[in-house]
Amino acid sequence: FVTAGQPLAKMRLETLEAQRDEALAMRQQAEHSVTAAQAQVALREADVTAALALVGQRESELDAAQRRLTRSSTLSSEGAASIQELDDDRARVRGAQATLAASKAQAAAARAAVEAARAQFVGAQSSVSAATASISRIEADIRDSELRSPRDGRVQVRVAQPGEVLGAGGRVLNLLDLSDVYITFFLPETVAGRVALGSEVRIILDAAPEYVIPATVSFVASAAQFTPKTVETASERQKLMFRVRAQISQELLREHLNQVKTGLPGVAWVKLDAKAEWPQNLSVRVPE
Repeated sequence: FVTAGQPLAKMRLETLEAQRDEALAMRQQAEHSVTAAQAQVALREADVTAALALVGQRESELDAAQRRLTRSSTLSSEGAASIQELDDDRARVRGAQATLAASKAQAAAARAAVEAARAQFVGAQSSVSAATASISRIEADIRDSELRSPRDGRVQVRVAQPGEVLGAGGRVLNLLDLSDVYITFFLPETVAGRVALGSEVRIILDAAPEYVIPATVSFVASAAQFTPKTVETASERQKLMFRVRAQISQELLREHLNQVKTGLPGVAWVKLDAKAEWPQNLSVRVPE
């Protein structure tokens, strides 16, 4: 007996397991790259902060040099300062301007480095996502390589042997659903038309005539199974046979799982009148 979800057969998984291990290693490497990229982003952002501070310092130096040049120009026009001193102040302004331009260029480079580091971080995250997707796909393939029982039942025949190569759609085993056991029989048109779904049925199997098994009608065919060549006369119409199915209750089946068999011939008795009583020989008798 097997239960729903129980593993029944499994394919060889060496290749898939190797692919999964490889994908796990790639994801771990990508996660390390994410950590390194985060550190690079923080470092480059610190460089930007330092570069902006330097730009502010250079702007202050330029402002001071320009104020000094203004004073020197005024004093020189009044004859209180020499031409040499004025030229020196002008040189200081030009030097401060060049230094400020270099600082701004350095700040721009630092910002570009931040964007590059962020792009590396996004790329590393994408690598992690790709590796995770690969792992999920491989694990799904691994799960699909395992055959699990779709329901509770009994393995009746093992068709394939261990190590055997099966093609697509190959049969591995036959699983008998013990919760769906019924007997099929045929009734003529005049009788089948009077059988209602849910009508009581008694089954006596040829292999166990001492037992009378209760069942209920679960299906009555809408079309005749055996049709004679001509049906013009009433006598010919009586030869039309309709398939009827009587289902054994799941509760009774669960109580006698070890004794449930399939494919056994027997006789089915149908109660057409719901108010009628079963005769003594058709009273329910099941194994203890």
